Amino acid sequence: MNPSKPNGTQPEQPTHGATQKPHDGSVSVTQARPGKLIRLPLVEDRTGLGKSSIYAGVKARTFPAPVRLSARAVAWREGDVDQWIAERTTARGQG
Repeated sequence: MNPSKPNGTQPEQPTHGATQKPHDGSVSVTQARPGKLIRLPLVEDRTGLGKSSIYAGVKARTFPAPVRLSARAVAWREGDVDQWIAERTTARGQG
């Protein structure tokens, strides 16, 4: 029992710097989490392309560029690869 606080009263809960506002019913949009990064073997598996074809597509700007992870490691954004696959599927269906 703490003698400096009177009995029967609850301390006010801190809001950690946030001001409380009444909810007005509006919807707020938050930034989506960045997509997963996938390495070359998975990119090859998903696309059916080999390493040389993938890098040739990157050079020709017809395939998404990888993201540098370190001096010797790269990966591709999963969403970029999925979008590339979807565009190939759509293009084929129209032809």
